[in-house]
Amino acid sequence: MTTQTSCPAAAAFELRLYVAGQTAKSLAAFANLKRICETHLAGQYRIEVIDLTKPPQLAATGQILAVPTLVRRLPEPGRKILGDLSNEKRVLAGLDIQPVMGG
Repeated sequence: MTTQTSCPAAAAFELRLYVAGQTAKSLAAFANLKRICETHLAGQYRIEVIDLTKPPQLAATGQILAVPTLVRRLPEPGRKILGDLSNEKRVLAGLDIQPVMGG
């Protein structure tokens, strides 16, 4: 299963979230990522969710060793963040995103 949550076609941030099924941790990671993107990247992001229980060979292709894993594809250079993405400051720092004031 591949799910895409899009904003504009030419999004400034292309993010890929690797999960393993509909686990609590996977669902939390997606919800946290969506909230962070809406707050700090409104209209500038695209999220692609890849469920590794469906095509597990994608884990090797993407060099994914643990799930959930968030991969920033654009802007380059790419970056990876592991876990449920609940620590917003860590996610923003890992993606090199400047926090929105008051956010």
